[in-house]
Amino acid sequence: MSTPVAVVLSELQQATLRALVDTFAPEVAVDDDPAGFWARKASDLGIDVAIAQQLSSGVVPEDQLEGMRQLLDGLRAEGFDEAPQAAREAIVHGFMDADPGALAGLSGLRSLTFLLFYAIPDPTTGRNPNWETIGYPGPRAAPPSADAAPKTIPLVRPVGDTLTLIADAVVVGSGSGGGVIAGKLAAAGQEVVVLEAGGYYNESDFNQLELWAYEHLYRAGGVAQTAEGQVALMTGANLGGGSTINWSNCLRTSDWVREEWERDHGLEGLAGPQFDRHLDEVSARIGVTTDCSDDNGPNQRLREGADKLGMSHRRIARNADAGSYDADLSGLSGFGDVTGAKLGTLKTYLQDAADAGARFVVNCRVDRVLVEGGRAAGVEGTYLDAEGRLARVVVRAPRVVVAAGALDTPALLLRSSIGGPAAGDYLRLHPATAVIGIYDEPQRAWWGPPQSALSDEHRDLADGYGYLIETGHASPGVTGITMPWETGRQHKEDMARGPFTSALIVVLRDRGHGRVTIDGAGNPVHTYPLSDGMDQAHFRHGLMTLARMHEAAGAQELLSTHRKRQHWVRGSEESIDAYARRIHDAPLSPFEHMTFSAHHMGSARMGTDPKTSVAGPFGELHDTPGVWIGDGSAFPTASGTNPMLTIMALAHRTAEAIAAT
Repeated sequence: MSTPVAVVLSELQQATLRALVDTFAPEVAVDDDPAGFWARKASDLGIDVAIAQQLSSGVVPEDQLEGMRQLLDGLRAEGFDEAPQAAREAIVHGFMDADPGALAGLSGLRSLTFLLFYAIPDPTTGRNPNWETIGYPGPRAAPPSADAAPKTIPLVRPVGDTLTLIADAVVVGSGSGGGVIAGKLAAAGQEVVVLEAGGYYNESDFNQLELWAYEHLYRAGGVAQTAEGQVALMTGANLGGGSTINWSNCLRTSDWVREEWERDHGLEGLAGPQFDRHLDEVSARIGVTTDCSDDNGPNQRLREGADKLGMSHRRIARNADAGSYDADLSGLSGFGDVTGAKLGTLKTYLQDAADAGARFVVNCRVDRVLVEGGRAAGVEGTYLDAEGRLARVVVRAPRVVVAAGALDTPALLLRSSIGGPAAGDYLRLHPATAVIGIYDEPQRAWWGPPQSALSDEHRDLADGYGYLIETGHASPGVTGITMPWETGRQHKEDMARGPFTSALIVVLRDRGHGRVTIDGAGNPVHTYPLSDGMDQAHFRHGLMTLARMHEAAGAQELLSTHRKRQHWVRGSEESIDAYARRIHDAPLSPFEHMTFSAHHMGSARMGTDPKTSVAGPFGELHDTPGVWIGDGSAFPTASGTNPMLTIMALAHRTAEAIAAT
């Protein structure tokens, strides 16, 4: 018997919500509309109903629901429901300009509208009806059968109310760090238990649908953000973690960062051949190669723009099996790699651990670390699977590796009252943004690896801090969110030029930092003010560089991701330098600019000072022997490079230290 869905909106509020989503994505009158795109409004796809169901799901706090009700009531009081399209657009902009709370609420509803409008599949065809017009081909291969792609890691499932396991080591999290440590400890003969908050999926499940991936493979449905709305946060939550859904960019840790971590934070051996060995061994195990780095249009534009501006650029190496690699399907790998070519921890270190006898429990949120006599004694968690089966999980072990990711690792420490005063502090995010270029020729951004080229010309603008220029994954829902909305017609017109669009992104090495705390229920709360003066200067410098690179590569039009649309057209009176200055000067405050992060680091960092670090130079907590940090939380500062390989190499180093205890 199903549980009835709570009703959180009145009929009048639901009607206003319907009018609002249809204001964002309206019917637009055009002469030629063969795919029905221009006539299709958001409510035709049930977007208003889907958002109401999300609001009723229980995941939205009551105070936010009440704010949403008040917002909808306020719109209705202005005559919003009956107003014509242009008047409704003016009302929305007026509300967003006048009140920060309304700006936050309307930004959230706008994002949900476009995510669903451009990504929700038709239940009959499995395809979104807007894809034809925006030039997105969607899924291009049927997943292999379960027999052809078997799940080769056995799982332990509770059979009663409590599952109790005994081990030499328990690893919380199975991503780039936890997976490596599990594999190394199991290979060394230790009894290992791996607990993963997400589920177990492989290529037999990877249907290449964006929304399915966010729901099943990403943390918080792929739509989390920092508490003040400054940064959107995306990271994996599945067996394999981020290594299952990241873009396979295998950058080695920069020499000056390694020197800094050894010199200033006491991480001995980081600057020399000892850490080279860890990088080399990890790279060999995950198959790092440049043989699977074909350039799509955006990566070609990056190279062309860099060449014409005299900037450095290079091909990136990726962790991929050349025998299984398919350039076309690689463009969908952020939704899970249906070919099985991606050599994340699921295919490598976790399989090594399973082959050596490690036990795995998925769908298990670890609530606290057990401490007895001042030392690690195990963990306690909650199992909840898709069928609603609930059980308590207890693992007794003298070694606890916390590798839940930099967004969640410090929350576990804080719930357990361990880690010291630095637990949760020094959160780095590599803030990122894009400038969108519209070209004369098709860009095929959905083909080939999301990233195959980068420019590190500006990696060191001051004191080892700067940024990288890279490209991104073609994701129609996220593109809909990212594309500035001024009017419903304009947004559709910009989306309809998708086949000719390339986005270049700037990835900042941030000196400033945020913090992870917990709320009354023990859930993590992430705050991150992009307020450091150097970071702001470098971020704005990066925006200017992106604009100039696009112009040099031949873009005809440019758009930044500011809320108030910053548009440039080649041949207009505005020079590219003037436009670059315009987006440089535009606001970066929450909801006024789209800033995102896929790299999370530093919130339980290593170091020698217990006042400013959580763990010692090899990862063991200062205040709780037997508890180790095994993920990107351990970074003393931001790495300045895509962090997967650095996380894995540090985890490899930490695993050897644990095995020696």
